[in-house]
Amino acid sequence: MRIDIVTIFPDYLAPLELSLVGKARSEGLIEIGVHDLRDAATDRHRSVDDEPYGGGPGMVMSPQPWGDLLDPLVTDSTLLVVPSPSGRRFDQVTAQDWSQREHLVIACGRYEGIDSRVMAHYAQRCEVAEVGIGDYVLAGGEVAALVIVEAVTRLLPGVVGNARSVIEDSFAPGEMEGLVEGPVFTRPPVWRDQAVPEVLLSGNHAEIARWRHEQALARTQRMRPDLVGPDVNAPEAQE
Repeated sequence: MRIDIVTIFPDYLAPLELSLVGKARSEGLIEIGVHDLRDAATDRHRSVDDEPYGGGPGMVMSPQPWGDLLDPLVTDSTLLVVPSPSGRRFDQVTAQDWSQREHLVIACGRYEGIDSRVMAHYAQRCEVAEVGIGDYVLAGGEVAALVIVEAVTRLLPGVVGNARSVIEDSFAPGEMEGLVEGPVFTRPPVWRDQAVPEVLLSGNHAEIARWRHEQALARTQRMRPDLVGPDVNAPEAQE
C-alpha cells in the first residue's frame, strides 16, 4: 500500500516514523510520502489560502496549489481522502475497506477548509471520500490523517504481530461487529484486593469465550448504548 499525505505542516506527521506504522515502513510493508502544500504555492510568501467568496470569518485554502500538487499524485486507482467534520463518519468498517486499497492520498485542510472545487474536480478522476473522525472540529486534518493511517495500516498483513489481535478488536467484523471489547487482565492474579475473574484462570476456552462475549455486550450497552439499543438483555460488566 502507498499513502501520500498533503499538508502545510509536514512535521505534524513525524509520529508516522514510530510504533507499528514506523516499523511497517522500515520493513517495506507500506510506503508513506508526506508532501508540503506550500511547495506548490506561486508567490514569494508561499500563500495557500485566500478570503472566502460571500464573506464570513476565516480563510479558505486555494485550489491552485492543491491542483498543482495533487495532479502528479492522483491516478485512477487513488482514493482521495479529505478529513472534514462535515464528512461521513470514519469507522472500523471503512478502515477495513480502505486496507484493501492500493493507494490513498490524504488531503489535510486547514482554516475554513479546501475550496470545494478541488474535491469536485478530482471526483471526475478518482474516488473521493470526505470523512470525519468525530462530531467535533479540529484545527486541521493532520490529527485525523494520523488516526486514519494507523487504523488502516494495522489491518495490513504483517503489521500487527499477532493476527488475532485485529480479529478480536472492538468493532471488528464477525463476533465483535457492533461491539466494544470487554475488560482485560494480566498478572498478578490479585492487585489491591481486586482479583482476576475466576473464569479467566479456568483454562476452559469455551467458557472464557462465552464470558468475553457477555462482557463485551455489557460494556457496549453501558458505554455505547447507541450501538446495541435499549432492549438488549446484557449482564453487568465486571471490571
